Amino acid sequence: MCLMNRLFQNSKLKDIQEKVENGERLSFEDGVRLFQTNDLPFLGALANQVRARLNGKNVYYSINLHLNHTNVCTAHCVFCAFARRPGESGGYTFSHEEIREKIKEAITRFGINEVHIVGGLNPNLGLDYFTEMFRMIRAISPAIFIKALTAVEIDDLADRTGLSWEEVLRQLQGAGLNSLPGGGAEIFAEVTRRKICAHKTTSDKWLAIHRLAHQMGMPTNCTMLYGHLETIEDRVDHILRLRALQDETHGFQSFIPLAFNAENTPIEGFGEPTGYTDLKIYAISRLLFDNIPHLKVHWTTLDLKMAQVALSFGVDDVGGTNLNEKIMHDAGNETPIDLSEKALRTLIEEAGYEPVLVDSSYQDKLSLRGAERRSNDVRG
Repeated sequence: MCLMNRLFQNSKLKDIQEKVENGERLSFEDGVRLFQTNDLPFLGALANQVRARLNGKNVYYSINLHLNHTNVCTAHCVFCAFARRPGESGGYTFSHEEIREKIKEAITRFGINEVHIVGGLNPNLGLDYFTEMFRMIRAISPAIFIKALTAVEIDDLADRTGLSWEEVLRQLQGAGLNSLPGGGAEIFAEVTRRKICAHKTTSDKWLAIHRLAHQMGMPTNCTMLYGHLETIEDRVDHILRLRALQDETHGFQSFIPLAFNAENTPIEGFGEPTGYTDLKIYAISRLLFDNIPHLKVHWTTLDLKMAQVALSFGVDDVGGTNLNEKIMHDAGNETPIDLSEKALRTLIEEAGYEPVLVDSSYQDKLSLRGAERRSNDVRG
């Protein structure tokens, strides 16, 4: 009897295994039971079955630049080491000319195919700052994929300009925006959310903005910040709220769990999630999300070795090169800030998978080995 069969036959979660293998949806109670188990090999084996069914041996990656355009922020999130208050020492905001040079350098040196733009809620930056930025990037490289501004930033812009979410998104889309990142979701459970980010957009607003983006033909990602003050039940609730919206819109391309990095934050004394928790989060996310095609590891919140192991726990996307990422590194993360494409491909290949170059649309997927375009993405 093979090891996988022994893992499954000896598990107390055989009923959940049967549901997964039969394509049945897992419940809230199932999710809680999965988090309560310490049977990590079982979770990994079952999640790996699902990722293989959805994406075969493919592991996706991008060559992307992280552009954190400002760290000036009016929100007070206790998990954040990146933000500076307006007027506080250490605050910065990039000019359009500085952004132009960063984009051009990243294209010339690394051949980026995507730029990921998120930053603080800076009261001095109006909508025109972003529309001009996107037009400038589009002029530099018409083909580059622009993934920018979390739902929190969209809500802040709408509040400050007096425009609706739809009008803000429409103007940004018209200027070249392709997609929204999944940041700002943090944890949806209201009691916990008030403890960690009371000044941030509510859970319902975050979900509503992504619903609207999907209705406007804009794909997005979704995230969950874990390892801080949340409970197991908070995690399952968060995932199932995202799953419910995906049932409605089919607009989420990938789910990205984000491990809390504690250093330099107001709650660093609470510690950080362990590798055991990291792998459980990835595996259980893959099992609960029967309708989101991709599970992405944001390796800057873990490390490269753990990201590689996560490929056997349901993950099919290692994200991008994440050039110049600042938010996680300001919280003490020591992963590289200039990871090469070659290093990402090697990480994937050494784990026994096939690297496939993409942007966040998951369209026009071409591996550098000339693999054929994949035409049947799985969508729930």
